[in-house]
Amino acid sequence: MNTPAHLLIGAAVFARPAHGRILGAALLGSLLPDMSLYLMAGTSLYVLGIPPNVVFDELYFSSTWQTIFAIDNSFILWGLALILGVWRGWSFLIVIASAGLLHLATDFLLHAGDGRPQFWPLSDWVFHSPVSYWDSTHHAFWVVPISTLICAAAYAVLWRRGLSITTKVFFTVLLGAEFWTAGQWLRFF
Repeated sequence: MNTPAHLLIGAAVFARPAHGRILGAALLGSLLPDMSLYLMAGTSLYVLGIPPNVVFDELYFSSTWQTIFAIDNSFILWGLALILGVWRGWSFLIVIASAGLLHLATDFLLHAGDGRPQFWPLSDWVFHSPVSYWDSTHHAFWVVPISTLICAAAYAVLWRRGLSITTKVFFTVLLGAEFWTAGQWLRFF
């Protein structure tokens, strides 16, 4: 899924109440599994000036990048974080870990050919889903409308939770970004 989708869905599922620390925890957990990609790709593209085809066709699949993705996309590590949060009674960590695990679960199901090793350090095995959130050769024409409907529903749930105007604007921008990105995937892939 696109990162805006992860943020909308994670917040709708886990941000109760949808403000303050709990909302921040839901957003953080929803974002963290993608953060290394943004940092590495952004640095490569905009600081180092590496062409996009090298970044996404070569570096993305390099052992160095895949190792980093394995760490921040590990069901094992996120599960341990959830266990620690439950054991210590830390609601902030429980929400972060739960949102992170939801992110990993949706990625697990929707990455065809570009998945990440999600059972590090026990295994570097990668599940290649038959379904993709972006690749039309792997049913994206079915996935994109369903995922955008889910995002719209998540947005409606959040809207009804009495968000501040600033937070409503933030989620409106996220929903717009999700619709725009989903349209680009269908147009170009």
